Amino acid sequence: MAYKFDTHVHTSETSPCGNLTAADTIALYKKAGYSGLCITDHYYQDYFESLEAQSWTERMDQYLTGYHCARQAGEMAGMSVLLGAELRLEGSNNDYLLFGVTEQFLYDFPELYRFDMPRLHSLLQEHHVLIYQAHPYRSNLTRQDPQYLDGVEVANGNPRHNSHNDLALAFAREHHLRMSGGSDCHEVEDVGNSGIMTEKPITSQEELLLALQNQSCEIIQPPFDVH
Repeated sequence: MAYKFDTHVHTSETSPCGNLTAADTIALYKKAGYSGLCITDHYYQDYFESLEAQSWTERMDQYLTGYHCARQAGEMAGMSVLLGAELRLEGSNNDYLLFGVTEQFLYDFPELYRFDMPRLHSLLQEHHVLIYQAHPYRSNLTRQDPQYLDGVEVANGNPRHNSHNDLALAFAREHHLRMSGGSDCHEVEDVGNSGIMTEKPITSQEELLLALQNQSCEIIQPPFDVH
């Protein structure tokens, strides 16, 4: 039996561009046959500076709202909900998926968007967090130096963007980078468009990291050509 897990999901509680509440997201993914997902709400400078809260602790409390709501709904539905983030660094349009982050890590290291890539990569390695470049071939994005990446999102299922998944796959293969797939879910139409499949259900950060690092997972390809 194969278990489906989505590595790239947003909530309306946190991501300004999200149009699905955490509870609705969990219900829809349950119906779509997924055993779990990773909440990767947008983490970038403009978001945090738009919050009324002044302290980093209070701002992070607000950022984690979507994840906490999703986790609570997941527990009721019997689904695994893990914490991730989609990070955008200051002065760049590139997005990076972080896998293996903990709440404590996000509180302890504020304003990750101010880091440069060498410093960020070193910190993430120290704390066993993986960094994957999300949809690297969308317009206005650039490919990151592979030495600072653990992997690449080679299947992005957002139907409102042309992510050029074929080029992302070629980039990952050329530089021997690990691969992931995710729906990049913001709307109902995005639910279950991509992700990964494993022989055993992913129920913890450790199991997700193991599946990604060992590539013991199958990438779920979007069911259509993404334009």
